[in-house]
Amino acid sequence: MTDNNAKVWLITGSSTGFGCSLSEAVLKRGDRVVATARRPEQLSELVDQYPQTVKTIRLDVTDLQEVHDAVQTALDAFGQVDVLVNNAGYGVLGAIEEISDEAIRRQFETNVFGALNMMRAVLPTMRQQRSGHILNLSSVGGFVSFAGAGIYNGTKFALEGLSEALAKEVEPLGIKVTIVEPGAFRTDFNGRSLALPDQTLEDYAPTSGQMLEWIQEMDGQQPGDPDKAAAAMIQAVESKNPPLRLALGADAVSAIHEKLESVKAELDAWEQIAVNTAFEGVEVGAVGRH
Repeated sequence: MTDNNAKVWLITGSSTGFGCSLSEAVLKRGDRVVATARRPEQLSELVDQYPQTVKTIRLDVTDLQEVHDAVQTALDAFGQVDVLVNNAGYGVLGAIEEISDEAIRRQFETNVFGALNMMRAVLPTMRQQRSGHILNLSSVGGFVSFAGAGIYNGTKFALEGLSEALAKEVEPLGIKVTIVEPGAFRTDFNGRSLALPDQTLEDYAPTSGQMLEWIQEMDGQQPGDPDKAAAAMIQAVESKNPPLRLALGADAVSAIHEKLESVKAELDAWEQIAVNTAFEGVEVGAVGRH
């Protein structure tokens, strides 16, 4: 790949997990990267290996000044931003009643508002370029909710709603949006990036409690390979017709199929009651159609 064809990637949460795998993969193929982390010294190996094509910067996605600094670093270093990867985030687990107000708000600040900050900061550049691709790291839990993950699910459902609307808004401007929905991958999500509730309630032991036990027991045993996930994301970016949603892992694909079948069965069962709610004689079209 020549420099003229090399893309510029801005990747949040580059020090571990998907962010680390993706940063290494795109640098290896000759692209350029602005790699961000809350502790950028953790990215020193990338700098040593790719001194000409990687820039590192401290970034807390909840800090607007640092967000704008990261975008400006990319523009100053490489002149453009072709791909934004919103990877920074973590998981708060526990029953909805068990989690503190403070923990809930922190979770939404990072997973939702942090990603939103990044999108809003990079969009002026992408609009001017009339090109770009935004990858938002959601989860299978952004499409399917699980007991014990309601707050985390809420952040990812919100991210998916924002992403789906944004995709429609920017499509005429040459900008693509892809929502990435991984299942269980061998990252540190089940370990360092996991926040557990300060209290547990016995009534939720059979539901949320079992889910938490399963998540912790799986740490280090997840079937998904982050490097292969990175390759799939690159393939989506390189595609002429990238997907709006990219499920990763057989477990994610299976869970999403089950959800879709369940939603359709319930919709069909209640369809007559649903459609009989309009005023008599009023023609009703699909929501969002004009």
